Amino acid sequence: MTKEIFTDIVLIDIINFSKLSDPQQLEIITFLTKSYKKMIEKMLINSNMTLSKLIMGFISTGDGFFCILNPRLKGYGVILGLSFNHFSEQISKKFPYFSGVRISVHTGTVSEFKDILGNTNYIGNGLNDCSRFLEFKNLTISTVMVSDSAFKSLKGFLQRHKDFDTLLAQREFKHSETYIFHDKHGGEKRGCLVWLRKSGIINPPDIYFNSLMPK
Repeated sequence: MTKEIFTDIVLIDIINFSKLSDPQQLEIITFLTKSYKKMIEKMLINSNMTLSKLIMGFISTGDGFFCILNPRLKGYGVILGLSFNHFSEQISKKFPYFSGVRISVHTGTVSEFKDILGNTNYIGNGLNDCSRFLEFKNLTISTVMVSDSAFKSLKGFLQRHKDFDTLLAQREFKHSETYIFHDKHGGEKRGCLVWLRKSGIINPPDIYFNSLMPK
């Protein structure tokens, strides 16, 4: 039986992607994917870990992608989502037709399997639930929608890494009240919006969990 993995899931969704022309869709998804990869690799220089140590897998959704974190870094997913959001604002300056991205973060279960080509892939309720949080109507491109379980994971992460707690305070981390809404299947969802008044990219802790705060 395949073991379930309980970890952070970050979902990136390109706004109005289906309204773009085919050349624009190809251009923006290619640029976004390469840019996020370069951003993460740059973040990892000071964190003493490889990309595969931070992220277990990327799953394309056509108009975006899921990012599944290593469960040892559970709680960092919210911070990674905020970093993705900041970087997307820079990308929007390069492509006038790019309306930005919507981002949700959830801590849930995924299961690993091999697809027909022998590549590692993932399924599970964690992915489905993460998608449902993008249905929240008040989600804006300046915020990240975070499930209650992901917010709980973040609080645990900050308890373990006090320097990140300090750093988020310096960046003026804010969160909304808890919202309760129902997804398109009638399921109840609980979560909140988070944002940084002083946005930026925040490196993950190093592989030994000796945190390094960016300057």
